[in-house]
Amino acid sequence: MKKIITLCCTLLGLSSLAAKDPIRIGLIGLDTSHVIAFTKVLNDPTTKGHVKGAKVVAAFKGGSADIESSSSRVEGYTKTLKEDFGVEICETIEDLCTKVDAIMIESVDGRPHLAQARPVIAAGLPLFLDKPVAGTLSDTLEIYRLAKEAGIPIFSSSSLRYGKSTQAVRAGSLGEVTYALCSSPAKIEPHHPDLYWYGVHGCESLFTVMGTGCQSVVRRTTSEGLIEVEGTWENGRTGIFREGKGYSGIARNAKGEEVAVGSYEGYAPLVVEVVKFFETKKPPVSAAETIELFTFMEAADESKRQGGKAVTLKEVLAKAEKQSRQ
Repeated sequence: MKKIITLCCTLLGLSSLAAKDPIRIGLIGLDTSHVIAFTKVLNDPTTKGHVKGAKVVAAFKGGSADIESSSSRVEGYTKTLKEDFGVEICETIEDLCTKVDAIMIESVDGRPHLAQARPVIAAGLPLFLDKPVAGTLSDTLEIYRLAKEAGIPIFSSSSLRYGKSTQAVRAGSLGEVTYALCSSPAKIEPHHPDLYWYGVHGCESLFTVMGTGCQSVVRRTTSEGLIEVEGTWENGRTGIFREGKGYSGIARNAKGEEVAVGSYEGYAPLVVEVVKFFETKKPPVSAAETIELFTFMEAADESKRQGGKAVTLKEVLAKAEKQSRQ
């Protein structure tokens, strides 16, 4: 009946009246609270911040046995998706790809992301990668390389990128940002570079307001025993990530004018951008910016290994590129 109505509307020149099918989204990795939060925002029209235009219809469980926060949650989240939202659980990623229009890789563990992305890219589906893009910088580079070669649009971001004040500064409300300091929790997971696991949130806010152009970083430990990473950008601009209890930050211009940035304002703003990306196939964040963000975080670990010395992003990126080609 729906096809008949659509055909009639088209023949009568009333195509705008024809109902548009929602984008069918598939999830990979059911071991993070994000899968429930995102599905609720997309599938439940009564939810505050409901995002129209897409629906989660199928998923692949995934899960990592050596990460407790993954293995202990995957079965519970799978049950909720099946029973509360009617999401179909697929046995393989290849099967999942035949049932959907777009994919969101949600695995809390970044290490399997490259292997999970390969069949998605092969299937020609637009791909959103939740943080972290991967478990290493070399895997991050390989994912973007494969997608570029195949002509597949991909996008990755933390929800922290889409705070209103953060986005206003990004759009130029303060002019050029010459100094920024952004904070977030930075819980460490031993299988990942230190900031990839949770510090990525504050680093995402930092790069949103500073943009690309970071040249070097120095990692320190504060008097409270917390992580602090100072980056030097082109033209002498300074951007700092500092581990903290919550999500906050400031951005300042050359005149000394300053505004608050880095707040967390829920998942809906990010989901809006993901759906828009699936519709347009145009990533709202460039590959270059995301790669630089993850290089910044990897360089912070290299600075730590070298006792707090300044490390250039160029040398860290070159090492990762060599590893990704092996």
